[in-house]
Amino acid sequence: MIAIHTRYIGASNTRGSRIKAYTTTGLTATINYPHEYSFEVCHFQAVKALVAKHSLDWSLDNMRHGDSSDGKGYTFCFDASKVQA
Repeated sequence: MIAIHTRYIGASNTRGSRIKAYTTTGLTATINYPHEYSFEVCHFQAVKALVAKHSLDWSLDNMRHGDSSDGKGYTFCFDASKVQA
């Protein structure tokens, strides 16, 4: 299973707010914070940017997400990776 994590990065003196999407395999993408969307959708936009940046053939139609443990982002995973009990 591939999980994509996102993290909010606050504004600094030289850059505006951003969202970083990353995987434990080293894929990353960072976008400027898209203020026109809700918080969750902003993080999903970063996931979409990661997939596009790395030309990944991943369908994002059935992604699921949950809060990160630090409260600064989300973890996204695919519907196909659900546990079969």
